[in-house]
Amino acid sequence: MTAYLVIGVVGLVVLAVSLVAGDLLEGVLDGLSGDWFSTEVVGSFVAALGFGGAAALAAGAPDPVALVTGLVAGVVFGALGWGLTRVVRGGATDEVPAADDVLGHDAVVVSAVPVDGFGAVRVVLGGHTLRFNARAELPLDAGTQVHVTEVLSPTALRVAPTWSALPPTD
Repeated sequence: MTAYLVIGVVGLVVLAVSLVAGDLLEGVLDGLSGDWFSTEVVGSFVAALGFGGAAALAAGAPDPVALVTGLVAGVVFGALGWGLTRVVRGGATDEVPAADDVLGHDAVVVSAVPVDGFGAVRVVLGGHTLRFNARAELPLDAGTQVHVTEVLSPTALRVAPTWSALPPTD
């Protein structure tokens, strides 16, 4: 049983080092291809092999059954480690939208837009709240719903009021 416990502890040490050292250990297994041989997967497999075998021996199983139990546990936990590693590494972080991305979207005036100057608008796009300088053909009060019609620069837009925000033409 001691041998299985030592194997399990070695697997945990490999996992701990891979978590602390990050990608530092990834070059160690370069000869093997794919994510199946990452340090996280190998550490998970070895730890589960050791502790699974020790648990089987503690339950009174003979040595061959303990070995098979440890191998099955290692494969299961190695696959879980592989899947979790793929999820974490594949989690995309989208870039913050830029002025070109807001063209054609609706916004709200947060600082009044004079005829001959700039005000400010707030655009919510993809969960990001963006603030831009804004120009318009007619004066717009704060709180007016507008539509982005042109990108003037990376920090400035031309906007027009939406139909519901236009003043009455009596």
